[in-house]
Amino acid sequence: MEHLQKFKYSIDALFGPGVSKLIPKKIDMTFSKKTGRIRTISSENNLLCTLRIDGGLAITPFFAQILIKSKTFRENCVEVSEDAAPFIEEGRSVFSKHVTKCGKNVRISCDTPVIFSDKVIAVGKALLSYEMINDFQRGVAIKVRDSLKSREVQK
Repeated sequence: MEHLQKFKYSIDALFGPGVSKLIPKKIDMTFSKKTGRIRTISSENNLLCTLRIDGGLAITPFFAQILIKSKTFRENCVEVSEDAAPFIEEGRSVFSKHVTKCGKNVRISCDTPVIFSDKVIAVGKALLSYEMINDFQRGVAIKVRDSLKSREVQK
């Protein structure tokens, strides 16, 4: 199977059918020298995602911002309140009480984009599911892995 087609199938499987249509036309893939598997995927010198050993994808806020145009993809996201957004942009975790809207496809240990005013401000790993976030209203919901300001510091 062609690598690009495999990548598109992975995107659709993880984030919902039809989301792969938003992938940029021109993408570059780097491969592992030992195994020959895809390591990273980028577009115009912007990292889109890294493939994990378990078959999952570690997406970047840049790639999540591209995919956010899909309603299906939005079901994998959480939206946060205005008072919490500056802290989350810095890389702090998202607490359940600051989540204003949660997509139905948010599951434990899945990559979850964090949105504030239709802009992706961070991406992290969900520690609670959709039902738990709505029911508990306490505790850490998303452990942020990558945020906007952490990207600016690295450059």
